[in-house]
Amino acid sequence: MQATRTKPLDFYNIDEFFTPEQRQIRDTVREFVDERVLPIIDDAWMEGRFPSEIVAELAALGVFGPTLPEEYGCAGLDNIAYGLIMQELERGDSGLRSFASVQGSLVMYPIYSFGSEEQRRRWLPALASGEKFGCFGLTEPDYGSNPAGMLTRARRKGDGWVLNGSKMWITNGSRADVAVVWAKTDDGDESSVRGFLVERGMRGFTARDQKGKHSLRASDTSELAFTDVELPADAILPKSGGLKSPLMCLTQARYGIAWGALGAAIACFEQALEYSKTREVFGAPLGAKQIQQERLAEMLTEITKGQLLAYHLGRLKDAGVATPQQVSLAKRNNVDIACDVARKCRRMLGANGILAEYNPMRHMANLESVYTYEGTHDVHALILGQALTGFNAF
Repeated sequence: MQATRTKPLDFYNIDEFFTPEQRQIRDTVREFVDERVLPIIDDAWMEGRFPSEIVAELAALGVFGPTLPEEYGCAGLDNIAYGLIMQELERGDSGLRSFASVQGSLVMYPIYSFGSEEQRRRWLPALASGEKFGCFGLTEPDYGSNPAGMLTRARRKGDGWVLNGSKMWITNGSRADVAVVWAKTDDGDESSVRGFLVERGMRGFTARDQKGKHSLRASDTSELAFTDVELPADAILPKSGGLKSPLMCLTQARYGIAWGALGAAIACFEQALEYSKTREVFGAPLGAKQIQQERLAEMLTEITKGQLLAYHLGRLKDAGVATPQQVSLAKRNNVDIACDVARKCRRMLGANGILAEYNPMRHMANLESVYTYEGTHDVHALILGQALTGFNAF
């Protein structure tokens, strides 16, 4: 059962502050999600497969690297438009937004920001068009929240490099044509963390899917392994240096997550609201009961606060003054409230809430991963705590 589509949930008339272009982009992606994603996503999630049949259409919409310049085949949009795209994609499924987020913020962004002009020209148009796919390799089996402890190493060999190590929990890893891999080099200081472009088929580079997931099932998640992978000199991202480089990429992605999580929350809320008007209990619609109205009011309030937060963060980002700490606050808050909304909506639907016919259980399971990845909820709390007190509690 899909909720009746009218206009996007907007209790505070934020829509009035969007430009016509931003609204058009939002509505175009919304229509795509309604027509092409929602009819297939439940089956894809249950089957544990990424719906690759819609990737070409996604690329045609310009959702991969949408804020990057048009000269590289990208859309050149502002950050609010980008946020609205992420919101609508995650209204379909977190796995879909994760795919687009990784492709744009974690692969195309570092190639654009830290790569050579030759690397930009080679990879960005192909990634924007969906001809090529990418993944981002930072997290390791024993180093998630503490990337400084990474064990992956790149040592010099002649003009090139030899890469050894492994990466874990890598979205798009098994289908990627290129992996942006972060490794410590033999330079020996903090700046020795560098980014490398590792291409599919290189000897010693393998990727295998991680099985048994109860979350993000409509998304490919992989483990990457590098055994004496010989890289040419031009594989390194020349402007990368230190952990600040991959963390800049994560800040880009976290901004999109702050919007995306709202999309999942809105999808759950709209379905629970529609259900409350048609489901009868004790001789009256579920929505006529005080306790359910209170739940709906609480969810509406939190979603609206999250929308205002994301919108203003987008304005700060477009003005060039947003800080990583502000992005942390938005990611932390909006994912947390989305988890709570999905859980409340699942409960409002009673026994029906566990069926694939309804979306809250799927979103609820997905959001548990979003709560954890790209900085766990608690890690973002420590980032904010350090900004407030000046003390590093890590």
